[in-house]
Amino acid sequence: MKAKLFVIGLFLFALAACTQRAKVPEPVEGPSHNNTPTKELSAIDSLMWRQPDSALVCLLPYFDTCSDGMSNISTPYDKHYANLLLAELLYKNDYPQTNRMELLQAVNYFDSLCLCKNVARNVSTIAFLDARAHYINGVGYYENDSVVEACQEYMKALEIMESYYEEKELAGSKAQFMAYTYTRLTGLFSDLYLHEQTIFFAKNSLTYFKKVAIPSWNIARILNEIGSQYDMMELSDSATFYYRKAMVALDDTTLLIYRDIAAHLICLEYKKGICQADTVVGKLHQLLLNSESERESQARYLNIGETFYHEQKYDSAWVYLNKVFQTTSVVGLKRQAAEWLVEIGKAKGIEVHAYTDFLVPFANQEENKSEIKSQLTELYKVFGQAQQERHHQEEMRRHRNQSIAVVAGLSFVILIVLSLYHNSKRHKQQLKLRIDEEKHAHNIEKKALSSRLKKSNETLRELQDQIKQHGKSSITKAESQAATFMEEPICRLIMNRVHEGQFKSQMNYTLYKDYALSKEQLVALREATNQHFDHFIVRLVQAHPEITNSDLDYCCLHLLGLTDADISALMQRAYNTVNERNSKLRKILGCKNTISVALLAFANGGSLS
Repeated sequence: MKAKLFVIGLFLFALAACTQRAKVPEPVEGPSHNNTPTKELSAIDSLMWRQPDSALVCLLPYFDTCSDGMSNISTPYDKHYANLLLAELLYKNDYPQTNRMELLQAVNYFDSLCLCKNVARNVSTIAFLDARAHYINGVGYYENDSVVEACQEYMKALEIMESYYEEKELAGSKAQFMAYTYTRLTGLFSDLYLHEQTIFFAKNSLTYFKKVAIPSWNIARILNEIGSQYDMMELSDSATFYYRKAMVALDDTTLLIYRDIAAHLICLEYKKGICQADTVVGKLHQLLLNSESERESQARYLNIGETFYHEQKYDSAWVYLNKVFQTTSVVGLKRQAAEWLVEIGKAKGIEVHAYTDFLVPFANQEENKSEIKSQLTELYKVFGQAQQERHHQEEMRRHRNQSIAVVAGLSFVILIVLSLYHNSKRHKQQLKLRIDEEKHAHNIEKKALSSRLKKSNETLRELQDQIKQHGKSSITKAESQAATFMEEPICRLIMNRVHEGQFKSQMNYTLYKDYALSKEQLVALREATNQHFDHFIVRLVQAHPEITNSDLDYCCLHLLGLTDADISALMQRAYNTVNERNSKLRKILGCKNTISVALLAFANGGSLS
């Protein structure tokens, strides 16, 4: 019996142990390779992440005029590895990619190795090289204006990294690589003014940059990019938040990026009506005096010209904008200046042929870019869905493994208990006589204990009743003492479920059913709303009798400032349904602002309009 129990226990222990992540897809048979790079190439690879210029000098001797174009290379693995390093080092040293054909061969080679059964034991190293090959191949495509192909390669690199490595493994050079890849995608989508996608990739790049030591200006640059995207989307509060966060991240206020962020904040304050035009122009002139280059000065001229343009002071605007147009070599600045100059010319009846002729090619470019934007948007959608699915599968795997470990542990404990039970059974006969002899004494003691126990139970019951009454009064007191609406227990519960990027509008809301609010929680939210906002529900229904009972739950959630994606997940309704509900509420309430702003104003005694 012991032997059987031991075997079963060993099997369950092995089952619990077999929960490591499967990092490799089912491998296929392939040719045998020597997949260990030479120590010299590995050393150059390590040096590349710290000193790319020195690494390139060390690598170049491997390439000469031999018949195969390379020297000191004895295996196909080293050959493709060396070509990958060459492409990376040319890019890191600002040289054009000159080994495109060899790099494409390296991409195919490392792709095949990741699926090859012979190298499954070394797949961690191979996967990183494969991802790097796709990334640097994307750089080559981008240098040749193949934006869609470049985007596909960057996303493929990220897919490989997330498929073969757990998040905790993405540290050091791997985290640096992830940050660089997300940054490349940030710039790619930013160039085409795809704001939502740019923000997504920029935030991901920040996540990985925070894992490695990088200059503060780099973090500030990405935060400034996020702020700029929100600025262009006219989400001024979010833009201000990231601009200020970027300034805080900088430890040197003499840098150009600091002055750029300051200019953005000044212009944003003007758009929000916080500063008058004269004050804004004065601040911009101060930044202009601190400019350290002609290009920076031209950017400040454009900011000043823009301010005068919006103030309809066209003569002053013309001076600054025309100066930018005549002197700058930066296409973006020149184009923006030309567009405003054309508008001023129309308003004042001035001939502006020079500016309109300059803008003609850009109109054609926009038509050509529309197809590229469409393709990139579709790639982003597919990438986001695949990433979400990978994360979901990873979470499911983790829960499954935890469940297996718990079941195995419990089973092992049960086996131990059963073993002890069988051992105790052997002694049962030996104890029987002794039990009979002491039975009478035990019965007497039992009666005495029963009497004492009865009294103890009565005392304990009284204490429990007192504790319950005290607990209820404490809870009631704690709930009534909540200082603000957001500090209410139900509001804290909701906000704890919601954090930035938690819920995605593209995903099926049923994936978030674990986060759904119950009827009791919705009732608690209404009570908290009425308590802090002077019978908000009653006042709202009196003002708008056509509002439904279900609409009131959405109104309470809007008071918390939640997004449509958050409400979709919490209410377990489709994202489109939430949008339609918002449109209905906006018509009923007749509000000009966003629903959350209008309802908050009404809750505090103001009007909905």
